Amino acid sequence: MTKQNARILIAGASIAGPTLAYWLHKHGFEVTIIEKAPALRLGGQSIDASGPARQIARWMGLEPAIRAVSSNEAGIQWVDKNNHIEAAFPRDHPLSITDEMEILRGDLVNILYELTRQQVTYRFNAQIERLDQDDQQVSVTFSDGQCEHYDLVIAADGIRSKTRKLIFEDESVFKYLGVCVAYLTIPRAPTDTNWARWYTADESRIILLRSDSKGTTRASVLFLYPQTDFEKLAPQDHKSLVLSKLADAGWEASRLSEAIEKGEEMYFDGIGQIKAPQWFKGRLGMIGDAAYCPSPITGRGVTLAMVGAYLLAGELSRHQRFEDAFSSYEGLMRPYVESVQGLPPGVPELLYPSSATGVAIVNKLAGLLSSRAVKTVINLLKPSADQADQQLNGLALPRYGF
Repeated sequence: MTKQNARILIAGASIAGPTLAYWLHKHGFEVTIIEKAPALRLGGQSIDASGPARQIARWMGLEPAIRAVSSNEAGIQWVDKNNHIEAAFPRDHPLSITDEMEILRGDLVNILYELTRQQVTYRFNAQIERLDQDDQQVSVTFSDGQCEHYDLVIAADGIRSKTRKLIFEDESVFKYLGVCVAYLTIPRAPTDTNWARWYTADESRIILLRSDSKGTTRASVLFLYPQTDFEKLAPQDHKSLVLSKLADAGWEASRLSEAIEKGEEMYFDGIGQIKAPQWFKGRLGMIGDAAYCPSPITGRGVTLAMVGAYLLAGELSRHQRFEDAFSSYEGLMRPYVESVQGLPPGVPELLYPSSATGVAIVNKLAGLLSSRAVKTVINLLKPSADQADQQLNGLALPRYGF
């Protein structure tokens, strides 16, 4: 396989897929992206590209476009049921969830599409139904009945990837972390500011509100939920479950309940990680959330998606044999994935107190962590932002001859 005539198919037009397509095209490959939705899926919450992904975004020339649609979020405030601020983590605080390149998921998807649509073939409203590979190629049967041939096929279609199941069947494991989440977009209210607001309620519930760049507010409802009960949930149960968790939660919970009752679109899922013993099988592979979703708890899903895409394209560009490229990629990427997926002891449970006393303790701890003294100590111990952007597990982020 030589990159001058190699054809690569990518499943998924979210973040990992178009990023991979950009770099593959830059290295001389012919790329097609297939997306099961009839158009780009532009929903989603606030995200950011941190660490080495920030440098990759700069190399792609994305920084001006990202900053142009940034939410300009000032930071995050922890509030009590009376909206009194218990702690504040400005954007420059090392423990803040707000990043300097904060952007809505849908905005980043659109930016990546506009960046690549002239060089990459996009096929919407279709998906892969069957994959057959031999020593020479992969035969792909699509949902519209067409069959085409590619040198490689890469799944980048998210945590619930259907392409992953076609390749690996049930080999990969979704590790549920004991938390359910509901996302919805609601009208902005006078209480909403340019600060994200985090509210912890008793009975292991959290509400997060973040004003966006569209004049609306992105809401998240999170709560602990046993795995045995989660596995029994049916789609028709989601709305009633979320409403039951919002009942008597206090603060602005009634505002969210009213929005759900009025029919505001709500996305619901369990929070978890994808643990995959292998990412490649012959000419087939996967990246991004399909391969190694770290969960929203880490805040590094976009980072892994962009870093993984950049590295895979680079390794394919510098190896004659795709098998060698895949092996080298795993050597670089798997240690990084494992470091990102690692959670501190007690997380996430410690963030979800069951009693009012527990809530008071968590809020008090947040106040201590937000102090100037703690910020100073953490900044002294952590690498600078420039160093973090240039490194992958302490090693220099590879360059691939561009």
